[in-house]
Amino acid sequence: MSFESELSKGNFCIPECIKCQKTVWPPSEFCDKCNGKTSLKSGEFEGKIIEYSKQNKDYFCMVEFSNSIRLMARMNEVPKRNQIVKILKCGISKGNYFFQVI
Repeated sequence: MSFESELSKGNFCIPECIKCQKTVWPPSEFCDKCNGKTSLKSGEFEGKIIEYSKQNKDYFCMVEFSNSIRLMARMNEVPKRNQIVKILKCGISKGNYFFQVI
């Protein structure tokens, strides 16, 4: 089970080192701290909006998860800084990751 295979199924998972429990980002099969193997944690992770911008009708947000993972996500509603959000939809399209939050 890899991060990309789960993401392609629409599942957002966070890699964590089995040995030292460090969150590993960007996703990798090995920890960048102790070189231990990672496993994927799944769940409904909450993130916080750090920044956002608007392009046409879409809002794009920089969202931080687990105090260390930052990713760009689309949002249909008007976002607010420090707003708590969850992943609504995610996946891989044309080789690119995509995330949508609510």
